Amino acid sequence: MLHITGGFAVSELSSNFFSVAMFEESMSGQARDQIGDWVLRAGIALAFLLFGFDKFPSGLDTQWVRFFDQVGVGQWFRYLTGIVEVTGAALVLFPLTSRIGIAILTATMAVASVIHIFVVHQPTNAIITGGLCLGLIASWRRMRRN
Repeated sequence: MLHITGGFAVSELSSNFFSVAMFEESMSGQARDQIGDWVLRAGIALAFLLFGFDKFPSGLDTQWVRFFDQVGVGQWFRYLTGIVEVTGAALVLFPLTSRIGIAILTATMAVASVIHIFVVHQPTNAIITGGLCLGLIASWRRMRRN
C-alpha cells in the first residue's frame, strides 16, 4: 500500500521499517536506563552525603545540634543519623548494593517524618522528609523494574 506523507510516496513496509529503525535504540532502553540509573544514584548519593556530613559539626549554634536537642534522645542520635545517611549514600553508588542503600535511606526519611510530626510537633517540616521518602521509593521501584 502506498501512503503520501509530507509530499513523499512511501510504501507501508518502508514506512514501518523507518519508524521502527529510527526509534529502536531509544525504545530498547538499555543505554538510556544505565545512564539514567547512574545519574539517579549519583544524585541520591551526593544529596545524602551532604545531609549526612552536615550532621557531624558540633557547634552549639548548628541547626542539627538544636534539632536533636528538641528530639531529646541525645547527640549520639545525631551522629548515628549522619553515619546511616553517609553509609546509605555510599551503598547507593554501587549497582549491587543500591537497593539496600535506598531502603536504608527511605527508612531514615520515614523515621525523620515521624519525628517531625509526633516528637518535635513541626508537621510542616515533615513535608520535606516525606517528599524525600516518596522520591526514594519511586527510585527504588525504577531500579527494581530494570
